Amino acid sequence: MIKRYQTNEIAAIFNDEYKLKKWLLVAKVVAKVEEDAHIIPRGLSRKLSKIKVRPERVKEIEKITNHDVIAFLEAAREKLGKEGKWLHFGLTSYDLVDTAAVLVVLEAIDIILKAVADLLKVLRKLSLKYKKTPQMGRTHGIFAQPITFGYKIASWYEEVKRSYLRLQIAKQEMSYGKLSGAVGTYTMLSQAIERKVMKHLGLKPEPVSTQVLPRDRFAFLLSNLALYTCALERIATEIRNLSRTEIGEVTEPFTKGQKGSSAMPHKKNPITCERVAGLARVVRAYLIPAYENINLWHERDITNSSVERVIFPDSFHITHYITLKLLWVLQNLNVYPKQMLHNIKTSLGVYASQSLMNRLIEKGMNRKDAYKLLQNLSFKAVEAKIELKTLALKNKSIKKYLTRKEIEKVFDLKWFLRNIVKK
Repeated sequence: MIKRYQTNEIAAIFNDEYKLKKWLLVAKVVAKVEEDAHIIPRGLSRKLSKIKVRPERVKEIEKITNHDVIAFLEAAREKLGKEGKWLHFGLTSYDLVDTAAVLVVLEAIDIILKAVADLLKVLRKLSLKYKKTPQMGRTHGIFAQPITFGYKIASWYEEVKRSYLRLQIAKQEMSYGKLSGAVGTYTMLSQAIERKVMKHLGLKPEPVSTQVLPRDRFAFLLSNLALYTCALERIATEIRNLSRTEIGEVTEPFTKGQKGSSAMPHKKNPITCERVAGLARVVRAYLIPAYENINLWHERDITNSSVERVIFPDSFHITHYITLKLLWVLQNLNVYPKQMLHNIKTSLGVYASQSLMNRLIEKGMNRKDAYKLLQNLSFKAVEAKIELKTLALKNKSIKKYLTRKEIEKVFDLKWFLRNIVKK
């Protein structure tokens, strides 16, 4: 991931130094369990806890070996002395790589979950704050019926909450490791050894593995990251739309000294929300290679490896980054209730067309006739810039069925919001 979209928390765990640290951890735990089982002599695990392998040294050796795990093992053995011969005893590369990778991914999920929890708190607070703030609801981009801004935010909250729960499930799905060997058949080490190692690492043994952990687990995780970023994109897109000049109901924060355009000094563009929406596309795009990684040849090939070095660090960086950005936007969101009310008034009352039609039907008018009547009156209201209520009060067909008081009640804004403000 380019530095522009990195976060410190994700960068701290997706780097070569941290990866080698996790490889050493797995190697140390394996050595300790093997020592306790009298598979190898004692001494290796103690030495492994004291050494540090430099990424630079691994890269030097890899230029010769063209194999990063072997390069790591050789770099470690340079510091282990005679005990080094027992390092990686009975393992294949991906017993080490996959198990360690899972440990890193689980930490990354926790970072995301914390940020999502913070986002949920802000969304809930805003939803309650604007629970009774009237706003025009829109379908197809066209005025529909009134809602409240808090109710709109409540919809965002529920979607993000669903993503939070899915990510917790994805964490459980990812909490598996393996020590099953070159083709997953425990040729060198027993399942009992695997169980003990995984218990020490806080993981569960993969029930049936090949040389690698099954990649449907990884695809499931990325699917849920993508779903969550879709939720963020939905929020960002709505803020962008509501901040359009002709709507003007909210705007994202505009900081001191910020410039909106190199050409037009008046501009205040929703650039942060646009960035959130744009980067969400990248995470979605990574779904295809994640799914294609599931299908490896026989007991494995290496087509997944290069892909995963890109898609997982990038996906976690982007997901965390846009969460923090949207969190900042929402914490500092400019909301204009008066403009929301003004926009409702500019609808000229056509939002009440369904309600008025239903009252007429209840009073005995044929539905087809009631629909046609209200459609014509609504279109006339918009074209002539006359309140629908004014036209309804003058219409002879409507007056046959409804009193003036009944007609006026149909347009009562509080009536439209009566159920959602109670929730």
